[in-house]
Amino acid sequence: MPRRNVAILIFAAVFAMLCHSRVDRASRVLAYAMRQIRDRALVPVDQTDLLEGALEGMTSRLDPYSEYISQADLMAFNEEVDQKFGGVGMEVNVDPKTKQLTVISPLVGSPAYEGGIHAGDRILRIDERSTQGLSLADCIELLQGEPGQPVVLEVLHPGDTEPTTVKLIRGIIHVNNVLGDTRNADGSWNYLIEGEERIGYIRITTFGERAGEQTKEAIREAVAAGVQGLILDLRNNPGGLLGAAVEVCDLFIDDGVIVTTRDRRGRVIRALKASEETIRPDIPIVVLVNRFTASAAEIVAACLQDHDRAIVVGEKTFGKGTVQELIDLDAGFGLLKLTTAGYYRPNNRNIQRPEDADEDEEWGVSPDPDFEVPVDHGQWGEIRRLRGERDVYHPKTGRVRDADRLPEFDPQWKKGIEVLKKRIQ
Repeated sequence: MPRRNVAILIFAAVFAMLCHSRVDRASRVLAYAMRQIRDRALVPVDQTDLLEGALEGMTSRLDPYSEYISQADLMAFNEEVDQKFGGVGMEVNVDPKTKQLTVISPLVGSPAYEGGIHAGDRILRIDERSTQGLSLADCIELLQGEPGQPVVLEVLHPGDTEPTTVKLIRGIIHVNNVLGDTRNADGSWNYLIEGEERIGYIRITTFGERAGEQTKEAIREAVAAGVQGLILDLRNNPGGLLGAAVEVCDLFIDDGVIVTTRDRRGRVIRALKASEETIRPDIPIVVLVNRFTASAAEIVAACLQDHDRAIVVGEKTFGKGTVQELIDLDAGFGLLKLTTAGYYRPNNRNIQRPEDADEDEEWGVSPDPDFEVPVDHGQWGEIRRLRGERDVYHPKTGRVRDADRLPEFDPQWKKGIEVLKKRIQ
C-alpha cells in the first residue's frame, strides 16, 4: 500500500479516536454532574426532571425552532400537529363587553352543530361551572375531553331571555384549516367572493395534516360554481407540515420541483416534485402574503411564483426555511424536535432569513414587481376585526353588516381582485 494511503488511514483513525474521546468525555461530565446534583443538592431533585432540564438546556443553545418536548406536553403537541382533538366542535371567544364565552361558529357536522348551537350563543355554564371570569384557555379546556364523554352546557341564544340546557357528546374534532370568504346559511364556507362571483377565495390558516385534502375540496366547490380566477390567502399562516404544503402545490402544477431540502453542507436530501394529478393547471391565481407568512406557507408561495403559476401580492414573508425532524427518545421521555435541514425554492434560493440580514437581501418570498402592498399594524388590526365579523353567520340575523366594509380596508385583498379581474376579462 502506498505511503500516502497509509498516512490517510492513520490520520482518519486518530481523528475518529479523538472525536470519540471528546464525546465520551462530555458524556462522563454530564453523568458526573447529574450524580452530584442527585447526591448533594440541598433540595432533592427527581432524576426525570433533571434529565428533562438537561435536554431543555441543550436545545436552548440551538436555533429558535429546536426544542425538547416532554412526555407531559406530548399530547398537546400531537393535537396541534394532527389538527384533531376530543371536543364539541365550535369556535369560541370571550366577548370583550359581556366577558362571557360566546360562540363564533359551530363546525358543520360537529356535536355542537348537531346539538343546535349557533353563532352568537353565549355559553353561561359548562358542567355546572360558570364561564364568567374564566379565561378563554380555561373554557376550552373544560369543553375538550375524551370522545364519547358528555358535557352539559347552559346556553343563551340571541334574542332569548332564558337560557337553555344542552347536553352534547364529545367527538373527534378535525380542525378546519381551509376557510372561504363568507358562510352559507348552514354554516359551511362559501368559496366565492361576494359580489365577485367569478373569483374564488381560499384562506389557509395553517398547514395541518388535512390541509391538502381540504384545499382540494374547496377548489372543486369553487370550480363547480364557475370561478375563473382564485385568491389563495396565506397571510398570517405560520406554516406546518411539509407534506401538506407539497400537496397544495401539487394541485396547481403538473411538472417540476416543488421544494428541495438540504443538509448543513448544502447537499440535497430530498427533491419533492409535482405529479400529474393537477386539478386546475390553467386557472389564474393570486397568492396573498405578509410579514407573518412563514415556513410551509412560504414553500407554497415560492413554488407557485417560481413556476409562474401565480402572482404574489402583499409584503415580504417571514423567512423561516428550516426543517424540524421529530426524534423519539426512550419511552416516557418525549421527543426531540431538531432542525436538520433547510428548505430551498425551485429556483434554488434558500428561504431562510440569515441572522442580521437586510430586507433587500434575497430570502423568504417577495411580492412580484409592482405588487408590493404594505399594511401597517393599525390597519391590519382593523382588517382582522372586519374579517372576524365576516366569518360569522347568525341564522336569525345574517352577517354583521359592518363586515361588508372589509374590501375597502384590505388593500392586499383588493389588489388581488383587481389583478384577477384583468386576467379573466
